[in-house]
Amino acid sequence: MSADFLADYLTTFFPGNDEEPDRAKSRLELKSSISYIANELLENAMKFNDQTSNYPISIQLHLKSDRIILAVTNSIPPQEVDKFQSYLEELTTSKVEDLLLRQLEQNVLEENSNFSGLGYLTIINDYMAKMGWKLETVRQEPEVTAVTTMVQLKV
Repeated sequence: MSADFLADYLTTFFPGNDEEPDRAKSRLELKSSISYIANELLENAMKFNDQTSNYPISIQLHLKSDRIILAVTNSIPPQEVDKFQSYLEELTTSKVEDLLLRQLEQNVLEENSNFSGLGYLTIINDYMAKMGWKLETVRQEPEVTAVTTMVQLKV
């Protein structure tokens, strides 16, 4: 619901006449893209959040003249930081098409898994979005690490 709200809200700021078929189609595609990406980011934030930290999950939407930036921040369990950084290293240095194919094959083999691993890959591959991450220690004792996932989408 939050993702759909963001998409609806955002598309109200795009000028043009919705009666023009190209403009209406473009606005609808943008709305669909924002809704999917925001939903994926929020789902990941809730799924992988460190529930023991009481650190809030937040979402930001930035509208620039040539792009939209979505940023979601959540905490991650300290014992998952290295694993997540390794995943990000592979994601940012490998061909997305190869990773996507490998993940689809792995999902077929592990049909009982709760982790599809397709979210970020779909955002990058299907929406041609740029992604970035920032990890920071926001509290020392007990340790709380926050990750901000950013997605840039050209408009």
